[in-house]
Amino acid sequence: MLHPSYPQHPFRIREQTGAHQIFCEARKKWVRLTPEEWVRQNTYQWLVQTHLFPAALIALEKEIELSGMKKRFDMLVYSKDHLPWMMIECKQQSQPLNERVLLQALRYNIALPVPFLLLTNGAEACLIELTEGTWKVLPEMPLHI
Repeated sequence: MLHPSYPQHPFRIREQTGAHQIFCEARKKWVRLTPEEWVRQNTYQWLVQTHLFPAALIALEKEIELSGMKKRFDMLVYSKDHLPWMMIECKQQSQPLNERVLLQALRYNIALPVPFLLLTNGAEACLIELTEGTWKVLPEMPLHI
């Protein structure tokens, strides 16, 4: 299990019609600040600032189709060749990273295959490498390719 150490970042937060919003730099828009969104925004900064993943190669909340149903993944990191490389599933901090979260990410991987899955609730993260129909948990983040 990984334990993300989030970097300091000057998030822009406002209150709009009784709800808090945070400015998402990746999507260039204000979004509702939910507990899951807080994890998503901090994980994005962790990837960009700590692991030096290029911001231009990270997509947030894009729609995919899975068995005829529309779903949204939290984040997708592309390789330098612009191929899907790592899918990230974010949960709020009170949500444990359990089998249900893993199965959700594995289902998304059917529609959009990637070599790496990262599951995080902010306090901890589980990095999984998928190779030749098997998967294994990795002890540290891979270098971005």
